[in-house]
Amino acid sequence: MSRKLLLLAALALAACTQGIDREALVTRNNPHLDAVDPLASFSVGNGEFAYTADVTGLQTFPEHYSLGVPLGTQSQWGWHAFPNTEEYTFDEVLRSYDFGRGHEELYACQFSGPTREHGASEYFRINPHRLHLGIVGFAGLALEDVTDIDQTLDMWNGVLHSSFSAKGAPVTVETSCDPDRDMVAAKVSTPARLPVILRFPYPTGQHADDACNWFADEKHDTEIISADEHCAVIRRTLDETVYYVKLSWENASAPEKVARNVVQITPDADEWSFTVLFSPLMPNLDALDAAASQEASIAYWNGFWQKGGAVDFSRCTDPRAAELERRVVLSQYLLAIQCAGSTPPQETGLTYNSWYGKYHLEMTWWHEAHFALWGHEDLLARTLPWYEQAQWVARDIAERQGFEGIRWMKMTDPSAIEAPSNVGSFLIWQQPHLIYMAELLYRANHSKEVLEQYYDLVQQSAAFMADFATYDAENDRYILKGCIPAQETLSASTTVNPPFELSYWHFGLSVAQKWRERMGEKRVAAWDDIIKKMSKLASKDGLYLAAESAPDTYQNVRYTSDHMAVLAAEGVLPKTKQMEDELMKNTFDWVYDNWNWDQTWGWDFPTTCMNAVRVGEPEKAINAILMDQRTNTYLPNGHNYQNARLRCYLPGNGGLMAAVALMCAGYDGCKVKNPGFPKNGQWKVRWEGIKPMP
Repeated sequence: MSRKLLLLAALALAACTQGIDREALVTRNNPHLDAVDPLASFSVGNGEFAYTADVTGLQTFPEHYSLGVPLGTQSQWGWHAFPNTEEYTFDEVLRSYDFGRGHEELYACQFSGPTREHGASEYFRINPHRLHLGIVGFAGLALEDVTDIDQTLDMWNGVLHSSFSAKGAPVTVETSCDPDRDMVAAKVSTPARLPVILRFPYPTGQHADDACNWFADEKHDTEIISADEHCAVIRRTLDETVYYVKLSWENASAPEKVARNVVQITPDADEWSFTVLFSPLMPNLDALDAAASQEASIAYWNGFWQKGGAVDFSRCTDPRAAELERRVVLSQYLLAIQCAGSTPPQETGLTYNSWYGKYHLEMTWWHEAHFALWGHEDLLARTLPWYEQAQWVARDIAERQGFEGIRWMKMTDPSAIEAPSNVGSFLIWQQPHLIYMAELLYRANHSKEVLEQYYDLVQQSAAFMADFATYDAENDRYILKGCIPAQETLSASTTVNPPFELSYWHFGLSVAQKWRERMGEKRVAAWDDIIKKMSKLASKDGLYLAAESAPDTYQNVRYTSDHMAVLAAEGVLPKTKQMEDELMKNTFDWVYDNWNWDQTWGWDFPTTCMNAVRVGEPEKAINAILMDQRTNTYLPNGHNYQNARLRCYLPGNGGLMAAVALMCAGYDGCKVKNPGFPKNGQWKVRWEGIKPMP
């Protein structure tokens, strides 16, 4: 071979083996707008705090976006409760059930009718609720005043760049979030010298909205309590809730209160900047610099993208590849700013309230498990310590229901008090999540510190699982009953042996035993007996059922709508001894061809994809993850749209990231490279920094 051909071959080999150009990967997926779109607001944040802006780079038109992706300013600590004027107690929402386990079980339920119990259950569902901390936007602009829009979210640097004309005058705004503070920073340039106002709402207490009640000024108060030439501190008082806002500025006049709950700051130069810090504690008067905060943001985001996992679809020729890459990159960004804080995330993150701003622990895996798979286990490690604080409430739940260990609640808030629910209180599939996520943390670096930190929580979570499983002496097996499964169309009173939960009990108890061995402890013999004798997944006519108690699964629309949880039994989870390959493959094929896909949620598509990967159907895995359904829509800002109520649904984004990790890196024992992508020459997917699933 000639030297020229050798050189060309060497260059070709280098091109094939060089690492992914991560900056190019991220920046080619930066979202861009040239018109107002209420479903395409952009957020900056740090996991603890997020600020969502409209086309002006600030929150100038919150009312116009309220039914789109709202302009939220939310934190992990910002919560409020309406006064408990009726002096309701939590005991009033408890209802006794007998599921044939030999003891009374008390569940936190919703009551109907004009009863005191109904009032109590509504109070504890609504309270506490997450706060919108305050709108920060330009004053004196109408939507029609804004033209020549040119806005780009620079995800590589964590900076939102916005250019537009305001009544004919050019305006540029650079918006960022400090990586270490609950603070938004803005640099503004315009000869119009537009004032900025801070508008503070009262909470609405509604199930799902932007949490802004603009018609209750008399119920809260805003005071400027201290100020100097570059900084002012504002105190907010809402019933028993108090928090603070520190406003710092360059090239502007001191802020003034222009209404009971409105503060205005006016620039005195064409180029000026400001920061707005939100805090539960009284801040000092040291001014904070917008430029320095932006530099910190750039450093943080550059570091974020340069470590951990990356997937490059640029060499793929399938026409769907670019869209999948867009969804992956935008989901990485959104999940890092919305779902990586000190408490579990709500399903709409820090953008707007759903379910009163509370979080659902059965969704925590979907929000955050991917962090450990994608090399950002430090972000998962921010949240899991909350379970250490919440365990005492979880122990009380298990005790009042007559079980050992700790029972993790479904819908809650930082206090860990469970929200009353006729569905959520009976769910159990959140129970092993802590075990799974702690195992992912351990697998990330085999840290003894992780074992020591979460050992007791893993063991106590497993203790409940073991006690909850009921021994069926007639058939010498263990069954699960008295629960509502992940497929919530089934009832607690009649459901026996839902398939995902059966598999999750097997997996969770098996991992808990491994943790005992790693810590030099003996295995629990009773747990091994349960693992050995856990019921097999029920089947009929060659298909796995929605539950053993649902033999008419495939003739009943009730059982073929909502979540296809049967596929999660081998997809989210590894295959267990309870399963047969042929039955699972048959079940996948039936679900894929016949499910009521218009009755699904955003994480159902990754669920189907993950099952497809594990049963060896990569073409269908791609089809599932990109299926053309309303609840699998990804907006220009990357949010997974569900319906008019849930315009953001971050479990869909997190599920997507977990599924793509499985498609690339596979799972324990997988011998196929890129097992989730067809081997047809059209999916030349390159990836790095991703770990296999169990």
